[in-house]
Amino acid sequence: MPSLLLRNIKTLVLAETMPRAYVAGPDMSQLPLLNDAYLLAEDGRFAAFGPMSECPDRADQVVDAGGGFVFPSWCDSHTHLVFAASREQEFVDRIKGLSYEEIARRGGGILNSARRLRETSEEELLQSALGRLREVEALGTGAVEIKSGYGLTLESELKMLRVIQGLKAETAMPVKATFLGAHALPPEYKGHREGYIRLIIDEMLPRIAGEGLADYIDAFCEKGFFTVAETEQFIEAGARYGLKAKVHVNQFNSLGAVPACVQRGALSVDHLEVASEADIESLKGSATMPTLLPSAPFFLSDPYQPARRLIDAGLPVALASDYNPGSTPSGKMQFVVSLACIKCGMLPEEAIHAATLNGARAMELERECGSIAVGKLANFFITPPIPSVAYLPYAFGSDLVERAFLRGEVVADKRRGGIS
Repeated sequence: MPSLLLRNIKTLVLAETMPRAYVAGPDMSQLPLLNDAYLLAEDGRFAAFGPMSECPDRADQVVDAGGGFVFPSWCDSHTHLVFAASREQEFVDRIKGLSYEEIARRGGGILNSARRLRETSEEELLQSALGRLREVEALGTGAVEIKSGYGLTLESELKMLRVIQGLKAETAMPVKATFLGAHALPPEYKGHREGYIRLIIDEMLPRIAGEGLADYIDAFCEKGFFTVAETEQFIEAGARYGLKAKVHVNQFNSLGAVPACVQRGALSVDHLEVASEADIESLKGSATMPTLLPSAPFFLSDPYQPARRLIDAGLPVALASDYNPGSTPSGKMQFVVSLACIKCGMLPEEAIHAATLNGARAMELERECGSIAVGKLANFFITPPIPSVAYLPYAFGSDLVERAFLRGEVVADKRRGGIS
């Protein structure tokens, strides 16, 4: 793999000489910056960086950053990138006044996606998901987690997870797979909840673990979906197969799921539009990453996550897109960062940390991704000339990812009018 030298970087963002696993509390506002810099990648990994006055003479490929900023790629730790069809009719239904819960009760929402996915071939799913993966690559994402959960039968959940494995073979970015069989109760199990829970634990999990199809397990713990006690069952069952938990919690209600997940060693708790003081206290001193998905309340017109309370309590925060067909049909992490600043009260430096290094931590990828450090994967993007770091969330309508690289190879160059 050829070496790559970037010259004339106005500012190198999140360049670490002493790499950190994550950042929390007041440290999130202190973003390492190096002005007038170069960056060298060898064999797909960062090899050196420093001031332009110390720039090496040569490399196999030399790229002029043209006075742009260089950021580490976004680390998107919560997506539903594999789905069969869009759900714009539900978008219209919400404009007419129906709530998320009302749409779900009418057979929409997750169950709508499940019906369509069961009817779609594995190859069709792979090709449509690959298009979305290429889209987020060009938007600067360099690591991603993808969930199942639109199958809700043994064969359809396996189909989704096989598609995610297929995506791993098509991209240079790390891809993590999460089993989300406990996304909703299928109609055929109405009145027989325990039967579906047993299907997940006794049949789905052994097959998925035996075939090595998932890295994590998840559940949608919310009124009308799965209870705290049921979520605890799923977490404990996943742990028996070596699958850590990344759990949907507190999207609409605080049910006590956050402390339950923390107690059981969950890697992350995701959504948190609602957070009680008990929830926040339970996270203190834990290894569980609070992960916020602000584009979901943006799309659903719901309350935004209390990021300021979490950070001021000394906690870390990650940001993710929640890319899915029902509540967040977008994987644009730059917009997520903007929403975190505009609607959740995060400083630009905090939001960038949350969307990079802390997102990597929420996928156990902090040694590979999330910052610019010697030895990490050379996943990064170059902006056009901009005045400051704060301009990136400020200019929420502009695409400021001009050139995107994975493992030191360009995957998008918008100066030429498209993806290379």
